[in-house]
Amino acid sequence: MADVTLRKVVKRYDEVEAVRGIDLDIADHEFVVLVGPSGCGKSTTLRMIAGLEDLTDGEIMIGGDVVNDVPPKDRDIAMVFQNYALYPHMTVAENMSFGLRLKRYPKAEIKSRVDEAARMLDIVELVDRKPKQLSGGQRQRVAMGRAIVRNPKVFLFDEPLSNLDAKLRVQMRIEIKKVHQKVRTTTVYVTHDQIEAMTLADRVVVMNNGLIEQIGTPNELYHHPATRFVAGFIGSPAMNFMACRLEDVGGKMHIRLTDRIAFPLPPARAERYKTISRTDKLLLGIRPEHITEASPHAEPGVEPFDVVLDVIEPMGMETMIYFMMEGGEICGRVSPNADARAGAPMRLAIDLNNMHLLNEATGAVI
Repeated sequence: MADVTLRKVVKRYDEVEAVRGIDLDIADHEFVVLVGPSGCGKSTTLRMIAGLEDLTDGEIMIGGDVVNDVPPKDRDIAMVFQNYALYPHMTVAENMSFGLRLKRYPKAEIKSRVDEAARMLDIVELVDRKPKQLSGGQRQRVAMGRAIVRNPKVFLFDEPLSNLDAKLRVQMRIEIKKVHQKVRTTTVYVTHDQIEAMTLADRVVVMNNGLIEQIGTPNELYHHPATRFVAGFIGSPAMNFMACRLEDVGGKMHIRLTDRIAFPLPPARAERYKTISRTDKLLLGIRPEHITEASPHAEPGVEPFDVVLDVIEPMGMETMIYFMMEGGEICGRVSPNADARAGAPMRLAIDLNNMHLLNEATGAVI
């Protein structure tokens, strides 16, 4: 096992800087997910760790050793790709053992490792089949098995679930998590799917435009985002953002959203935001689950307001509602029994105890 360290890593293609001087420390046994939109630099970063891309500047260390000039085969890493990359003429067992056979491991050890990986991945009955006889999920298990039998210092996953349907993705997420809990090998996983990132990771690295926006546990990123990008990227549906301003009303700090809607801030929030200028352009960030049907029992920091609903989306255990506020579409979550109807008025409540206030110009969460 090994830790992985990136120091001021840069990757430039001619005039395009794909990775712009990032620093990252991945602890031994840790499962870290790099997540972000297409073109943010996450796959390029993974490929540099693997040795498949040369660094323009900076250094990468695996187990304390600088590997900038070490070829991929000597880095003691195993990579699982999006497209499985299985040999069609070989059986499952032959595919899984190929790397070990190249290194001339004893036959008994090869069989032992393949059998153990097959049991771990629940593919024992498939070891004599060829890839064309397997489903997509089974092929991805074989690709994972090929990595596991090598017992590497680091596992690298490059969007391994992108080719699977929605049900298989959920199933394979669980399998990958189970494997990591058993093997505990340092793992770096790349995805554009923030649900994959949140469900799999010990820590998530959110990347944007070649830079790291924020690093944290899934809960830290969800509840304490540092920037508008992170706040909007993590969470499904995404966080709502509404232009607002702070004002004093009767000696109490209020947040004003429209000419007719202003809410008093909870005392803890008022204390936190007391130094903000009343002239600053601000954004209120609030997640859909904190806009819900109003309760007859008033709770501190939960403020009622009235809207007309535009769209409803029944989801079974909950109903998503959409309405307009100052020209922007806002999403909330209500109970399926809340009698939400498109085109009808509804009394909602916003939980300001869970609000985020952002500087509109910089995108920073205050």
